[in-house]
Parts: sequence; C-alpha cells; structure tokens
Amino acid sequence: MRLAELSERSGVPIPTIKYYLRERLLPPGHRITATQAEYDDTHLRRLGLVRALIQVGRIPVATARQVLAAIADDSLDHHMRLGAAVWSIPHGQDPDEEDPATATAHRTAEALLERLDWEFGRETGARSPAYRMLVAGIATMLRLGYPCGIEELLPYARSASELAVTDLDLVERYESEEEQVEAAVAFTVLYEPVLLSLRRLAQTEESNRRFG
Repeated sequence: MRLAELSERSGVPIPTIKYYLRERLLPPGHRITATQAEYDDTHLRRLGLVRALIQVGRIPVATARQVLAAIADDSLDHHMRLGAAVWSIPHGQDPDEEDPATATAHRTAEALLERLDWEFGRETGARSPAYRMLVAGIATMLRLGYPCGIEELLPYARSASELAVTDLDLVERYESEEEQVEAAVAFTVLYEPVLLSLRRLAQTEESNRRFG
C-alpha cells in the first residue's frame, strides 16, 4: 500500500507517519521509485503499537525507540525478548535506598516472592523495574502506616498471577514471535487503565453489597 492508504487504514495523518519514519519508530517502506515506497501490514501493526506507546502511554519518543529496539532484538530467546521489551516501558519511581522503610520493603518483597515460589522474580531481583516499583510502593505504605505485610499482599499477588495467564493467552493468539512481543508491550500499556477502572468499579460493587 502507498503512504496515503497506510494513513487511511491506520487513522494516522501522513505528516505524523513521516515523523515516525524520521524518528525510526517505523521501519522504512519498500522503495519502488526514488520518491515513493510501498508499505504492508507490518507497518500498519507497528503504527498501532507506536500510537499505544506515545498517545496512550505518554511515553517519550526516545523511550519508545528503546522499547521498539528491544522488540527487534532477535538475539534473545522468546522469554528474554518479551521481558526486555516490557522492561523498557517506563515504570514508577525507584525506591529511596536511604529511607529506612525501604530495607523493610525489600525484605517483605523478597519474602512475598519466595512464598509465591516466583523463582524468576527472585533471580532478577533488583534488576527488574517492576520489583523496584513494588519495593517503592511497599515502603510508601510502611511510612504512612498502612497494612502491607505478606498476608495483605498475597491476595493481590495471586490475582496478578491469574491475570498473567490471561495476558499470555492473549499474546499467544499472534503467530510470529515478533507479533507476540509487540502484543505484550501493547497490552501492558493499553490494559493497565482498563484494569484500574475495573478494580474501582469492583470496589464500588463490593461497597454497595456491604454498606449500601
């Protein structure tokens, strides 16, 4: 397809597509003349991912480029490639290691992962952005005096484990490894606001059941 058709099918204006091409967020088209190129469904799919990262995830262009580079790194096995791509997405703030609450939060997080028998989570430890975000969140609750021990965290972790199965089931609907990695990144960005909304709606329902 030509650029105009790519724009029409994707809903992305031509100037924006050209900008994505210049910023190397979109692979170049297949050159057919000195001034024209052909595009295919790969470009259409990549445009959807770029829009998810930049417009929904509010991820800076430079960071989006890093995410896309991780997706394209076929030197890694499938598991590591998925992890590298998702790790490249911006996470929350790192814990303040000078804060005394952080040391307790580390111990709580490590004990939680051991209780869950999440072996890979324990192996990656502090290298994982998600682990650091977990520690920062626990430390904040400790400082403010809210309950965040293992028994309070376990139900959330077990629910997250069930969600992970759903996530990967969706990812496996795609055929190629590259499509699966792209889908994992897109779902991470796009489903997080959906999950937050569903949690709040569920809280409303449960509150009405108990107190309404």
